[in-house]
Amino acid sequence: MITVELPRDRDVWRIAAPMILSNISVPLLGMVDTGVVGHLESAVYLGAVAIGGTIFSFLYTGVNFLRMGTTGIAAQRFGADDFDGLRVSLGQALVVAQLIALAVILLQWPIGQVAMKLLGAEGALREHALEYFSIRIWSAPGTLANYVMIGWFLGLQNARVPLIIFLTINLTNIALDLLFVLVLGMKVDGVALASVLAEYTGLAVALYFAARELRRHSGHWPMEKFVNIREYAAFFAVNGNLFVRTMALIFTIAFVTAQGARMGGLILAANAILMQLQNLTAFGLDGLAHAAEALVGKAVGQQRRDALERSVTLCLKWSLIFAAGFSSAYFVLGPQLINVLTDLPAVRETTLRYLPWMIASPLVSVWSFLYDGVYVGATRAREMRNIMVFSAFAVFIPAWFVLQPLGNDGLWLAFLLFLASRGIGMHIGYRRSVLPALQ
Repeated sequence: MITVELPRDRDVWRIAAPMILSNISVPLLGMVDTGVVGHLESAVYLGAVAIGGTIFSFLYTGVNFLRMGTTGIAAQRFGADDFDGLRVSLGQALVVAQLIALAVILLQWPIGQVAMKLLGAEGALREHALEYFSIRIWSAPGTLANYVMIGWFLGLQNARVPLIIFLTINLTNIALDLLFVLVLGMKVDGVALASVLAEYTGLAVALYFAARELRRHSGHWPMEKFVNIREYAAFFAVNGNLFVRTMALIFTIAFVTAQGARMGGLILAANAILMQLQNLTAFGLDGLAHAAEALVGKAVGQQRRDALERSVTLCLKWSLIFAAGFSSAYFVLGPQLINVLTDLPAVRETTLRYLPWMIASPLVSVWSFLYDGVYVGATRAREMRNIMVFSAFAVFIPAWFVLQPLGNDGLWLAFLLFLASRGIGMHIGYRRSVLPALQ
């Protein structure tokens, strides 16, 4: 009888360490975007990038199911040694990604107009935000394909290639940001163009590594799985629920931005900086959630409850340690980070006023991030959808209207209640439905 070892700390970190580096590079890129325009002569540029970034959070993060769903499906195929299934998981996701990208590009005008209205952008802010949007929209095919490639490699428990992809995209983007804005004198158009060029550079790297990886796993491409719409039933069963779940999340984040805009330009700019810190927390903790996705998915593919429980325990332990580290870092270094991101005195003062919410956030949000990884690996998308929708519309929105007299403090308190609700709901669901599924 062959004894299969349970996951160990080093198995977690073999996936988590590259993904933490990868993920942190994403909000660091956002910080560079913010820092570059935050040092221009007007706060309107900072607000325009914040508005534009929120739109693409809807468009790109809204279809992040391409990444999550691909990871969960590929991890289970990998655990079952189904190498034809690995090819199907990659090919179907790429087909859907390109169809979605085409739709986004064709519908860019109404999307931009509706977004400006919903986010309350007017005057010069609207003009610059639309300029950013009209350029960056052309990154859609590359961005969505990269989501698929990264998710697929994570499903194979290969975090080294996603690290290379992320670093290629983000270092290219940062270099082009500095070139276009600081050297060539461009403004929001330079920030947007840098993002477009960086995504396609990353995709070229991703395709090279995918071709090399497939040569290591014998199998064939069953073409009927890609041309027959009925063959996509399993794909959409998972990803349709993930789409609804993700849109509820992005709605909540956009709502925070929109309400901040209605409180004035200073609050909008301050919240844009605070959200960069929240993103830094989220992407850092998501590195451990990615480890949970791969390890849990493999355990489910092998039908091993002991490996599932061990994976969750290890990932939770390290997630709590990292969350405490983020809170401590914001307590000690928060003012210095704010000063780096903007040299506008009024924006600095306003942001510092609300910094305590970012100090508390990691310890509240860590549970939801970790369980996102568990549910993705187990492909329990329906449960993820239900918990997210409940937290957004039955917790966050009512809490905001009750707490509205507190102004921006009430807005951030409602957001933390939303994060707490997700964590509690998914913990209960894990104990009641995810674990019992493996006997």
